[in-house]
Amino acid sequence: MAIKIYKRNTAGRRNMSVVKSELITKKEPEKFLLAKKKKRAGRSQGKISVRHKGGGHKQRYRIIDFRQDKLDIPGRVAAIERDPNRSSFIALINYRDGEKRYILATEGMRTGKEIMTGISAPIKSGNRTIVKNIPVGTIISNIEAFPGRGGQIARSAGSGAVLTAVEENAAQVKLSSGEIRIVNINCYATIGQISNFEHNAINVGKAGRKRWMGVRPGVRGSAMNPVDHPHGGGEGRQGIGLKHPKTPWGKPALGKKTRKKKKYSNKFIIKRREKRK
Repeated sequence: MAIKIYKRNTAGRRNMSVVKSELITKKEPEKFLLAKKKKRAGRSQGKISVRHKGGGHKQRYRIIDFRQDKLDIPGRVAAIERDPNRSSFIALINYRDGEKRYILATEGMRTGKEIMTGISAPIKSGNRTIVKNIPVGTIISNIEAFPGRGGQIARSAGSGAVLTAVEENAAQVKLSSGEIRIVNINCYATIGQISNFEHNAINVGKAGRKRWMGVRPGVRGSAMNPVDHPHGGGEGRQGIGLKHPKTPWGKPALGKKTRKKKKYSNKFIIKRREKRK
């Protein structure tokens, strides 16, 4: 896998980059594993409720098997594909019983590799088993928060959690944010890190490419008038001029805690994520 940086032929191409992977299979996606994806363009009942979203290229949703509940049935990786709906690559699995499914591809997964899900699955990259059977210190991904619910933790490109401790009924996993969380020892997790770890290093390069992704322009608040934004107004370049930064609707921004104080999963968090410096 490598990042291709384009030559500076035009202003839009200047330093623009894409991930070029030799693992990607050049094929059309499986039709029966696709679903319609309706565009809502950041609107609720016709009114914009989420700014800067809209347009973009037409996409179809890939039905991903986050549970991977075909236990003790070996599967072979038939293709590695890009998914427009997520940052990681996905893998098409042909199971021995003839069924095909999409799963999240782990780092190093390639066409022809065999994988297995089950309590007795070997501890190797791409396989999936329960947490209590995984050695401490192993990098895991697509982790279940509750048994049988399917993978919910560490699913984006390049993400992975480290299994730090396994006790009688619970295990501790350290997420890439620094948060340490408790999960049940009977939860399933995939061995290895999620693919496409170079995703964050991509330089979009031009505004038009952002529009293909469904992202509309965002205007700085300091460039607006006072009637439009709390940061607006003033002669020339003015600072924020407020005690605390606010949203256009006067709500606190930048550092305001948005997590509910009585959220059900608070009791599973041993250590909070580290603050960005």
